[in-house]
Amino acid sequence: MHQPLVAVSTDVKQFENYSWHATPRQYLEAAIAGSGVFPVLVPNFGDRLDLDQLLLSVDGVMITGSKSNVHPSLYGGDASEANGPYDHERDATTLPLIRKAIEHGVPLLAICRGIQEMNVALGGTLATEIQEREGALDHRAPVSDSQDERFAIRQPITIKPGSCLADVFGAGEIVVNSVHRQGVDRLGSNLQVEALASDGTVEAVSVKDARAFAVGVQWHPEYWVKSDNVSAQVFKAFGDAVRLHAAARSSLRDAAE
Repeated sequence: MHQPLVAVSTDVKQFENYSWHATPRQYLEAAIAGSGVFPVLVPNFGDRLDLDQLLLSVDGVMITGSKSNVHPSLYGGDASEANGPYDHERDATTLPLIRKAIEHGVPLLAICRGIQEMNVALGGTLATEIQEREGALDHRAPVSDSQDERFAIRQPITIKPGSCLADVFGAGEIVVNSVHRQGVDRLGSNLQVEALASDGTVEAVSVKDARAFAVGVQWHPEYWVKSDNVSAQVFKAFGDAVRLHAAARSSLRDAAE
């Protein structure tokens, strides 16, 4: 089966006296099993990379979650040790990659840190330690040594009628996992809210009038893609959009020959 190429963001990690550019296996597994695509890791070298050329060569972009947070200086906030850790090299790569993917009309799926990067890339701001707000839910993972417990599906959210995700799930309530302590505050330009938690926390966004699928989700569909229908549908929708983009590019090439 043909597997279109999808560019996947990475984190910079220090390990065994090396600086690694890597991403957790779950995202790659979900891209292959859930979307039917070939994930290609993008190293974090900022403006040393020709991202326009990359986007002429791939049919999708996936921005992964991470333990690190977007540096507050990029949205007018104040950095602190409590808000960290940070990954400056990732920020310098993913934010322009997101903007250029939207500009090129390349399908985009942004997960957890990814939705926050998406919001900042388009001029929005982030709220930190959202569990401390009056009336807020605790969106952090349960304290546990078990990853299955930490990523348990436990939080209901509501998909807005008429949204992009309403075409995927239908409008109304779905249940997802929740593993975050910051989120969207002021919405970035040209973004619209797709889903909300019961405390008003933004759980998904999309780009208005996007040329292709361009969605960010605050939860982690990659973790349960093989066993949870909601998680699987996110990656199927992304994969379908990627294949549609690949087919359109192929038609253009054929017409030019």
